[in-house]
Amino acid sequence: MKAHDGMYIGGEWRPAAGPDTIAVVNPADEQVIGHVPAGTAEDVDAAVRAARAAFPGWAATPPAERAGRIAALRDVLAARKDEIAETVTAELGSPLPLSQAVHAGVPVLVAGSYAELAASYTFEEKLGNSTVLLEPVGVVGAITPWNYPLHQIVAKVAPALAAGCTVVLKPAEDTPLTAQLFAEAVQEAGLPAGVFNLVTGIGAVAGQALAGHEGVDLVSFTGSTAVGRRIGATAGAAVKRVALELGGKSANVILP
Repeated sequence: MKAHDGMYIGGEWRPAAGPDTIAVVNPADEQVIGHVPAGTAEDVDAAVRAARAAFPGWAATPPAERAGRIAALRDVLAARKDEIAETVTAELGSPLPLSQAVHAGVPVLVAGSYAELAASYTFEEKLGNSTVLLEPVGVVGAITPWNYPLHQIVAKVAPALAAGCTVVLKPAEDTPLTAQLFAEAVQEAGLPAGVFNLVTGIGAVAGQALAGHEGVDLVSFTGSTAVGRRIGATAGAAVKRVALELGGKSANVILP
């Protein structure tokens, strides 16, 4: 795929606020395969504003309709699986068969499972003389790692959308082309403008701006413990919810 030179904000590709870019390198041969914009706090602010504006409408959309949109997104990801696999191989370096089976294949199944869940989940129930109503938390800031570039995006974005939240994604700087492909799929699937927004950039700038933004209600981060501590501290100071998946890998419990 050809890299976009802008951010996906409010349902369209927009020029970045600043001129800086990030070189995307193929780790197999160390060739530069593209450049994406290095987002600033200004880009993050524009994306969060778009997500905030879209939130009331998306939250009020019936869950069955949200499910239909997520299913449409799944179908686009399935239709573009070969392009996704080639992009992942180019920027991540995983062998093509692995990219096809795991990196392109699994996110389709995950997106499908959240489409089903959105349609069947009990968002409102009567308990005695009370009504328990589960409401979306608001705008989710999602920061994803490089190792499963599409799966980690879908694993954060699909449940957020199912719940009625809107999203601003800051993907790992090593694998931004896969994230741009996901944004194209969102656009093709017809999700309302501003429900999903993409800002590429480095963690210390764009990621930090997203974690600290007053318009973000929950930060979902997967990555190192060191960065997770910083994000937790930043989000805690702003009194926002945090979901951190840090440092651990393939834990085992070994019994006799």
